[in-house]
Amino acid sequence: MPTLAAFRFQRLDRLAITLSGLCALHCMATAVAVVLLSSAASLLAAPIIHEVGLTIAMILGAVALGHGALQHGLLLPVAVGGLGLGVMAGALTLGHGTAETAYTILGVAILAFGHELNRRSFW
Repeated sequence: MPTLAAFRFQRLDRLAITLSGLCALHCMATAVAVVLLSSAASLLAAPIIHEVGLTIAMILGAVALGHGALQHGLLLPVAVGGLGLGVMAGALTLGHGTAETAYTILGVAILAFGHELNRRSFW
């Protein structure tokens, strides 16, 4: 039976999954905005937004996935989440464009899957 602490950390996984969805939405919105509003879209595409977002994702991933691994002893959620973070970090090196958007969304989806595996591992 999951402990109260496990329920609290499941909230972190849910928050991380929600943020992953918001990240994917941001990527798609930026791509559409670049096409529609070439000059005004540069604000959404500012590098600092991506760097701060990746930093937040790494912190949430380390806390939620790390705690999960310590509690349930499974490393698969950590490995999957780490792969997603790696893909997201690699996407930052590609420069703005279709490839960056595609790889970021792929990384976000993999990371969210890692958090979902972590959340389900408590049951």
